[in-house]
Amino acid sequence: MKQQLAPKDIVALGFMTFALFVGAGNIIFPPMVGLQAGEQVWTAALGFLLTAVGLPVLTVIALARVGGGIDALSLPIGKRAGVLLATVCYLAVGPLFATPRTATVSYEVGLAPFFGSDATPLLVYSVVYFSLVIGISLYPGRLLDTVGHVLAPMKILALSVLGLAALLWPAGGAIPATEAYQQLPFSNGFVNGYLTMDTLGAMVFGIVIVNAARSRGVDNAGLLTRYTILAGLIAGVGLTLVYLGLFKLGASSGELVPNAQNGAEILHAYVQHTFGGMGSAFLALLIFIACMVTAVGLTCACAEFFSRHLPFSYRTLVFVLGGFSTLVSNLGLSHLIQLSIPVLTAIYPPCIVLVLLSFTLRWWNNASRVVIPTMLISLLFGVIDGIKGSALAGMLPEWSLHLPLADQGLAWLLPSLLGLMLAAIYDRLLGRESVTVYQ
Repeated sequence: MKQQLAPKDIVALGFMTFALFVGAGNIIFPPMVGLQAGEQVWTAALGFLLTAVGLPVLTVIALARVGGGIDALSLPIGKRAGVLLATVCYLAVGPLFATPRTATVSYEVGLAPFFGSDATPLLVYSVVYFSLVIGISLYPGRLLDTVGHVLAPMKILALSVLGLAALLWPAGGAIPATEAYQQLPFSNGFVNGYLTMDTLGAMVFGIVIVNAARSRGVDNAGLLTRYTILAGLIAGVGLTLVYLGLFKLGASSGELVPNAQNGAEILHAYVQHTFGGMGSAFLALLIFIACMVTAVGLTCACAEFFSRHLPFSYRTLVFVLGGFSTLVSNLGLSHLIQLSIPVLTAIYPPCIVLVLLSFTLRWWNNASRVVIPTMLISLLFGVIDGIKGSALAGMLPEWSLHLPLADQGLAWLLPSLLGLMLAAIYDRLLGRESVTVYQ
């Protein structure tokens, strides 16, 4: 008889998936988009939701169909390229950007108003924070219990309170949209959705979700796929509701903090204005739990992945990843965001292409003929978009600044579609590869 999950465990799996996604970026970027978009907030929100909810849910579904791992998803591009892609994704959402960011965001929102932004308090906090992350990550088999049944419901309750507060007690009116959002609200929201790193996170979390179901004795491939998809859909609904509340919070805080530098400032100002000192303590606890859960999920996933490719045990890598994340987190939130934007802008397009084309593999005579060139084109133009947003922008040739959709950060889109069309025609012309059987 097949081992199945009880309904409460399916819900807990969905809550766990939601909790893994809702970390630092998910909480700080929507308020900033809401504040900057002003009266264009809901147009920008639509673009943001496509990349910050739609693509991650599609990625979870795509991974569920192939068994939960990015290595299986990347089979059409070959083993070596697949390992390289996976390594880049795991490093980006692991020790280089996303994991350290969870510590800096929770410090900026919860403790910086009391202890300031000096280096020493952040260092002490990051050491304590990642000691807890390491301690929980050493026992990945207990994630469904610790996260799904305990921490995730706490996070959902706290986020629900914050979202309802934004609807019931707005801090003021919206300020006029910035020039970028006045001209291109949808595409700016679309590109800002990259910064949550949720599509990359979904590639990493797929195997964590599957393993959590396996920890309950489920080993049937069909059931694992079904449960993973259900978990992704539950997480998608939760993410959408959270983002809508945070967009509203940011848009209504324009008069309160018109010159905010990041979403953490907006959140702290709103909660202090609405709830006073008790509200600040509540927000600090919310952000701490949200960021801690995400950091644990990322550390578990990265340690599990690298333990298969490096001569180190899972437990050793948990300590290494936690220690490295501690060091990187001390760069500070604004600096981390500034460093991550060009990298994410470059690597997101090929990941989007891989996920979307994974649903079309049966259409082609040879999937590699279509997937590889399309991904390479998207990577090339993604790198151009990434360099444009970095200190190296002056090195780009003049023509690269005038590509279609370049001003929207989407220069990769049209060339990728053209490459896909040409690759599809080439695939049809060549037909299926014949296989010679020798007797």
